[in-house]
This record gives sequence, C-alpha cells and structure tokens, in this order.
Amino acid sequence: MVGVAEVRDEVLGLLGGLPGANYVTATLILVVAWYGSQLLVRFLGRPVARRFQRPSLTKTILSGIRAIVMLLAATVAADQFGFEAGDILLSVTVFSAVLGLVLAPIIGSVINGLFLLADQPYEVGDMIELVDRNQRGYVEDITLRYTKIFTLENTFLVIPNSNMRDRDVINYSAEDTRSRLSLELLVTYEGDLERARAILERAARETTEVVEGGPDIRIGSARYPSAPVAYIKDYADHGVLLDLRYWVKDPYYVGRVESKIQERIWEQLDDADVEIAYPHSHLVFDDTSGTANVEVAGRERQSRTEDGNERSAPPEEFDSPN
Repeated sequence: MVGVAEVRDEVLGLLGGLPGANYVTATLILVVAWYGSQLLVRFLGRPVARRFQRPSLTKTILSGIRAIVMLLAATVAADQFGFEAGDILLSVTVFSAVLGLVLAPIIGSVINGLFLLADQPYEVGDMIELVDRNQRGYVEDITLRYTKIFTLENTFLVIPNSNMRDRDVINYSAEDTRSRLSLELLVTYEGDLERARAILERAARETTEVVEGGPDIRIGSARYPSAPVAYIKDYADHGVLLDLRYWVKDPYYVGRVESKIQERIWEQLDDADVEIAYPHSHLVFDDTSGTANVEVAGRERQSRTEDGNERSAPPEEFDSPN
C-alpha cells in the first residue's frame, strides 16, 4: 500500500524535473495554505466566538490565525528557492528596520487597536457619540488600525485607533440601553406651576418610546425614578425654569422622541393656565432720566429742558424725519 509520504515525494520528484518547478511548487503551497486557512477559520470560528463573546476580538483572532498559516506557508514556499529560516528572519529584520520610521504611524495605530480591544470601550453595533464632533453613529467595524463608524447622516467615518483613544466617546449602547434625557421649559411666574409640571410629565408618559414607570433604575450605587419627573430647576429672570427628566428605552431616535414630547406639551398648553416665558423689558422714566418729548395732536408740544424749565416749541421741531 502506497503511503502519503511516498505520493508526495513522487509528485515533488515529477515537478522537480519540469522547468520553473520551484515557482509552481511555491504557488501550490500558497494556494493550498490559503484554502486551508479559510477552512481552519471556518472550523474555529464558532468556538472562538463562544469563548470571547466579542465580534471585534473574534475577528482579530481569526485574522491572526489566517496570517500565521500564510506566514508559515510563505516560509515553506521560500525554502523551494533555497532560503532558510535564518535568512528570512534576517531579511525581515533589516526590512523592518529600514521601514520603521515610515510605518511608525501605522504601528502606533495597531498598538492602540490592541488597547481598544482590551479596554472594550465600545463594540461592533454600539451607538456612540464623538463629543468633539457632536456626531453620533454606529460602530461598523473595529480593526487593529482603525475604527469604522456608520453615522446617522448615512456616511462613514474611518478614524485611526490612535485618534480614537484620545477622544471623548459616549457609548449609548453599553450594557443597559436605557438613557436619561432632559427637557427644559421656562414658564411665567403668573401661571399655574403645578399644572405646568403635570403637563410635562404626562406628555412624556404618553410617548411610547419613553419608560412610563416601574422599578427605580440603578446607576452605580444610586437609584433614579424611572417615571418622568418635572423638577423646578431655577427661578430665572423671566420665569420659572422647569426641568423634565425622563428615560428612553433605546437611544437611537432621540430627536424623534424629543419632538413628540414637545408637540404634546404645545397642544396641552392651550387649555391650561400656563404660558411660556420669554425675555422682555420694562422702560421707566423719572426726573433723572434726561429729556422726554411729549406730543399732543393739534397743539404745541412741551419739552422739559435739563435745567427743569419748560418751553414751547412748534410742532415741526419735534416731528420725526419720517
């Protein structure tokens, strides 16, 4: 019975007699290694995913396995041309030293990518916000070199990991997706304050995306009411500032939720003794305010001078140019 080793030696012997056999053999080795790495990744994909439970880390590990297989295959293929492992290692070392300065930014991004994978500030599928850009989006991909973000404006942001580690990033999808939002409303002092607070709370509860109530939501060692609550935040110059605090079930449609709540508040204010305050000013004149002109139709106007004496003037003296 013919063994596998004998078949291999016979095939290599036949190839060795052909012109350019080294190139053919090296190519076959690389092709077989490529398909073998694909099968190996497919075989190990599910166990690795169950072990690490993170898509980004799983993808990185499987890519590393594929790279190791191809590197070993390249070493075997190079042996067909007389290169030994020591020569290859020396060549790689010299080549890396020459390109070290050129590839420094890429190497820095790779190192920062390893830290991102270890620190786990966000994961593929999470909704994050870049504070410095005031822009939200979904994490589409995390590699060792960059993070790809699919923004809410249907655009892609590809940011090197070295920059991502220096940014302030808000993760809206980490662990509990419920997020607390707030809405401020300035009402007049003359209105019904309790009625205004009730309108704010009811408008939030009637919105389907808002958590209506239930057990308190725990953040760290503190607990916060899950139902919408309107607080008196400040006695401002032009009215009472109310602050509505509420929780949304998912942070993905914040603008839509805020619009719905404000629409309901606007509709309910018509039937209530509540008015929205706005900045206004009162002008008061007294005997120290300077000169004031008074006009009476069909009569002479009186003007008080700075020394307190009154004088008569014809109408045209005080008429406006218009």
